[in-house]
Amino acid sequence: MGFLDNTSITVDAILTKKGRELLARGQNEFKITKFALADDEVDYSLYDTSHPNGSNFYAAVIENMPLLEAFVDENQLMRYKLITLPKETNKLPKISVGSESLTLSNVGDLSTITPNTTNSPDSAYVFTLQNTDVARITLVGSGATASGAGASAPSPIAKELDELPFGKGATTAIFTNEGAKKSSDTLTGKSINIIAKSITSDTTTNVVVQGVDSGATIVIPVTVKKDPST
Repeated sequence: MGFLDNTSITVDAILTKKGRELLARGQNEFKITKFALADDEVDYSLYDTSHPNGSNFYAAVIENMPLLEAFVDENQLMRYKLITLPKETNKLPKISVGSESLTLSNVGDLSTITPNTTNSPDSAYVFTLQNTDVARITLVGSGATASGAGASAPSPIAKELDELPFGKGATTAIFTNEGAKKSSDTLTGKSINIIAKSITSDTTTNVVVQGVDSGATIVIPVTVKKDPST
């Protein structure tokens, strides 16, 4: 990984690990249908409204920052995707869940996660538990379905976002490796239960919650305590 010289316009296109996997199969699975934009390298605190040369130079430092060279790990690249919202939007959507973190002390302990989105309603949420070795998740309420099926008919905003060439996610769930990704579980609905499993040592994982309409995301650390009987 390196930096790109920003004195000239450069298009640096590479395939992620997943892209190379689909291409290598040779089954016509590799089809680029959408693109996303992200601002991972941008430090907005450098926007200087006191610049002595005036408003044309407020973003001078940002515009002259070097960009990261593209690399193949999709879990580390483009983590902060830009989203498209209705034109009249003046506040970004924000998800709240009532608690910044969860602790499950005993095997079978259950906690319910029911998100709420301010500034832009969500018809459903995508819940991703990153480590199913320590807990499991189940859907709460009627109308909620497994990932991919959708909790209900998509709202007009959700349908519009699906048709745009931009990614909906404001951030990306992080997995340390491909094995960690395989041990995750994803459900789509309005609320979930997370239930502790029997483990031999205290372990912390994350539940990533993303609004299907707004694209807003929140990460909830979940700690499961050691099973004293093991």
